[in-house]
Amino acid sequence: MEIMRIHSFLTVLLWSSVFYVIHMTPSQKRTNKHSHSERITGLSENDGKTLHRTKRGWMWNQFFLLEEYTGPDTQYVGKLHTDQDKGDGNLKYILTGDGAGSLFIIDENTGDIHAAKKLDREEKSLYVLRAKAIDRKTGRQVEPESEFIIKIHDINDNEPKFTKDMYTASIPEMSGVGTSVIQVTATDADDANYGNSAKVVYSILQGQPYFSVDPETGIIKTALPDMSRENREQYQVVIQAKDMGGQMGGLSGTTTVNITLTDVNDNPPRFPQSSYQFSSPESAPPGTPLGRIKANDPDVGENAEIEYSISNGDGSDMFDIITDKDTQEGIITVKKHLDFENKVLYTLRVEATNTHPDPRFLQLGPFKDTALVKISVEDIDEPPVFSRPWYLIEVDEDAKEGSIIGQVLAQDPDVAKNAIKYSVDRHTDLDRIFNIYSGNGSLFLSKPLDREETPWHNITVIATEINNPKQSSQIPVFIRILDINDHAPEFANYYETFVCENAKAGQLIQTVSAIDKDQPPRGHKFFFELVPEFAVHPNFSVVDNKDNTAGIMTRRNGYSRSKTSTYLLPIIIFDNDYPIQSSTGTLTIRVCACDSRGNMQSCSAEALLLPAGLSTGALVAILLCIIILLVLVVLFTALKRQRKKEPLIISKDDVRDNIVTYNDEGGGEEDTQAFDIGTLRNPEAREESKMRRDVIPETIFQIRRTAPLWENIDVQDFIHRRLKENDLDPAAPPYDSLATYAYEGNDSIANSLSSLESLTTEGNQDYDYLSDWGPRFKKLADMYGGEDSDRD
Repeated sequence: MEIMRIHSFLTVLLWSSVFYVIHMTPSQKRTNKHSHSERITGLSENDGKTLHRTKRGWMWNQFFLLEEYTGPDTQYVGKLHTDQDKGDGNLKYILTGDGAGSLFIIDENTGDIHAAKKLDREEKSLYVLRAKAIDRKTGRQVEPESEFIIKIHDINDNEPKFTKDMYTASIPEMSGVGTSVIQVTATDADDANYGNSAKVVYSILQGQPYFSVDPETGIIKTALPDMSRENREQYQVVIQAKDMGGQMGGLSGTTTVNITLTDVNDNPPRFPQSSYQFSSPESAPPGTPLGRIKANDPDVGENAEIEYSISNGDGSDMFDIITDKDTQEGIITVKKHLDFENKVLYTLRVEATNTHPDPRFLQLGPFKDTALVKISVEDIDEPPVFSRPWYLIEVDEDAKEGSIIGQVLAQDPDVAKNAIKYSVDRHTDLDRIFNIYSGNGSLFLSKPLDREETPWHNITVIATEINNPKQSSQIPVFIRILDINDHAPEFANYYETFVCENAKAGQLIQTVSAIDKDQPPRGHKFFFELVPEFAVHPNFSVVDNKDNTAGIMTRRNGYSRSKTSTYLLPIIIFDNDYPIQSSTGTLTIRVCACDSRGNMQSCSAEALLLPAGLSTGALVAILLCIIILLVLVVLFTALKRQRKKEPLIISKDDVRDNIVTYNDEGGGEEDTQAFDIGTLRNPEAREESKMRRDVIPETIFQIRRTAPLWENIDVQDFIHRRLKENDLDPAAPPYDSLATYAYEGNDSIANSLSSLESLTTEGNQDYDYLSDWGPRFKKLADMYGGEDSDRD
């Protein structure tokens, strides 16, 4: 009611703005900027002076209007009036501008202005309007248009509003009192310059006694010390903002703040029990997990990360513990091989420690905990165990077959101590050189050794339990063959040695060295000397250089190719190992022509036939002559072969030799494929090599070509001459293929060798006389000469 009375008083005061002023001074202006003057000129009858009159008008002040008017009638704003209005209704008032006709209505006869609608200052706080008065009869404007302002006065009709409907904040647990959490802000749409309608005060409706809020700034702070996340993690705080400075009747708004306590490392890890029990078979390999233990930490994230370790205990060398980062558990694993027969029970002291301790809370105590872990070892049936991880055996190269070279030992590690048998893995000894006694593991030789062929042998020995063959183990055995001096030294290379015809006595012509397949422990040492038969060689001597080489020296001045073109120098090479081995190497020394500096020019004896100092043209001419002669000889031979010759003997008893190189003795008279009688009748046919068609020969020797016999001579003489040629031929094979013919010649000392005649005799024939026939019949003598050959 008090507000309404003040409003009525202000309205009356504000509308006392219409007044009349008459100025007698010329061209006097009104105080309002919107006042206008009109000048009227006329003659006065009294003094003839010109009179000036200024029209009366209006002057406006601001109009004020309260917002949100809820009365039954329209709200009265004010009244427009001019001194030209005589009250006879001759004037008409017109209103234009902001809201004219819609928000603001004027009575055109009286000039009263009313607000037609309820106004809201928050939507528009100021309205600018224009007013004018016109004569209804003439339509002339009696007052110029004038502008005035209607200002809306604020009332407290808006409550404070927060910038967010809900706030989210976090703060570390165990924070001190007064720690700032978050600031909330509320705004009021009312006019802050008019009263306390927009003055906001903050207060806490929910969240005490844990949090508080600053009434002016809206900053939320902690109100209790040592708030623990483990006890309570989420808090919901309701904040109120009230205008009018928080007084009674003020409007208010609220918001919700969700506060989360974040974790800090303020709790040490703790084992839920003081001891743990695990078991492991003794056969568990290193790295085998045995079990898991876990220490509880109420913290989260990295504050709950734990590292496990073994602090002490008799099993710290046999077991290990690793940390599972995903589950924060400690995994106990086997570190070394276990042995039930050695130790049955192990004890460990396991420690769990935080990896990220917070220095602010170290005073709360050590951030670690310990627990006792007992591990029992279970017995299983184990395979045999060798006394060594591997064996190295050395044996002499000349060790006899059956001799023991070494021994391997294995035993059953179990309490039962089962018997063991040994064997050699034949995949590692394919040649079966070694063998082993199954009862005691002694290795012995089955075959002789050769260090030069295989200096090392790597075999595998298997030990198996007799009662349980599935339990077996194997071990590598390295056998080194020790060298003995069983090889003689020999020349290191094939030497092509020559001596100049103009060589002087004492001249070095060759340096020789030797090699030996043996490997003596002190290294090789070789000695060189001539064989005893050539100890005093008239042409050359051997000088031992004492460094495993020897020099070949000349012993005379000058050598002649025409007399001797090649010298053979036998040299004995000794080693110094036991037993001493030696060999004889023959050095071939050719005599060559050399220049004055000792450079070889020619070593062939045919070069002596050429005259010295022949020109190049002469040599070319000689070569051409030789070529022409060779061509003539070839043509003459070809013409001779085209001539037809009669057979040497027309008789059907004509027999010629047919020597065919096979490894059989022939099939007798029934073997018609063994020879061709036409060959005996035509000597020229013998020049062609023919092979038997019934037997595949192993080797075909090329028969030495001889000059054909152009004269028709006796067959016996022909055979004798062929026999002599073959006896003198060093390239003839050391065996014969015998063919029997009807005609054997006269006075044959061998008589008949036909196998048909042997059927008529009783008992074995004596072929010892074949040994007296020379080397051509040696094969026959070995085949038929004696009872041993028959057994073979």
